[in-house]
Amino acid sequence: MAVSVVTGGAGFLGSHLVDRLLGEGHRVICLDNLITGNVANIEHLAGNEAFRFIKHDVTEYIYLPGEVDYVFHFASPASPIDYLQLPIQTLKVGALGTHKALGLARAKDARFILASTSEVYGDPLVHPQSEQYWGNVNPVGPRGVYDEAKRFAEAMAMAYHRYHGVRVGIVRIFNTYGPRMRAHDGRCVPAFINQALSGEPLTVFGDGSQTRSFCYVSDLIEGIYALACRDVTGPVNIGNPREMTVLQLARTIIELTGSASSIVNRDLPVDDPKVRQPDIAAAKELLGWEPKTDVRKGLPLTIEYFVRARGTRRREV
Repeated sequence: MAVSVVTGGAGFLGSHLVDRLLGEGHRVICLDNLITGNVANIEHLAGNEAFRFIKHDVTEYIYLPGEVDYVFHFASPASPIDYLQLPIQTLKVGALGTHKALGLARAKDARFILASTSEVYGDPLVHPQSEQYWGNVNPVGPRGVYDEAKRFAEAMAMAYHRYHGVRVGIVRIFNTYGPRMRAHDGRCVPAFINQALSGEPLTVFGDGSQTRSFCYVSDLIEGIYALACRDVTGPVNIGNPREMTVLQLARTIIELTGSASSIVNRDLPVDDPKVRQPDIAAAKELLGWEPKTDVRKGLPLTIEYFVRARGTRRREV
């Protein structure tokens, strides 16, 4: 039985990854300090003998007895609200947390998978973005704490790969959505869904012409698992190449929720990317992966999750 460590395993993506690994027969150790993670995302695993949760800040030394086969480093604030409110913690987990997680992988001779991000491309001047593009990032802007934390993490991972022989895999994650997203994490999918369900105006920043490419969470996890199982270092883009404007997303969510909400425009945040679309040629060639879930299928599943979550909160009041 393979043993996998998932840092940030109580978060949105981390918890889905934990589920997938358990489904593949792994024994999973989840490390999370719960700054942005939530035990509600893993509470369904209570009593599962193959799962263990340890509350731990991965910027501190990680000690785990026994063998470890995989280390998945997913710990980090990832939404704009989180990393703007937690800039130092974001930088620390990208630097110190990556260092500690890589140290664990080296000590255990484990495969190390780094959850990087499309934000390493910044506000791109190349479209779509391939792994060969070095990016257009403002290191001193407000978003720089996240962008540079992930860029540093990639450099650290490659240093351990080159100089210590750690078997590294780097995944650059593009916009992902699905159940377990937090309602108020600042990303447009949960924000629009909750505003639509409440009958509030949907807040679109700028004129809404900026584009994003939305990947359903199960597709993303499939790509990450495929990377872990292959001798591929990367980085490899994992995301859905179907591009749409933020305004199109808002109108689609209004339609799918049956909401009477209007749309209001607010000033565009500093350094907000104008375009975002992954070139997934490498994922297709190296991993045999491409997404299968269209937004017309994934968004209703996500909306259903938020409807249930709102009903639970009302009952608890």
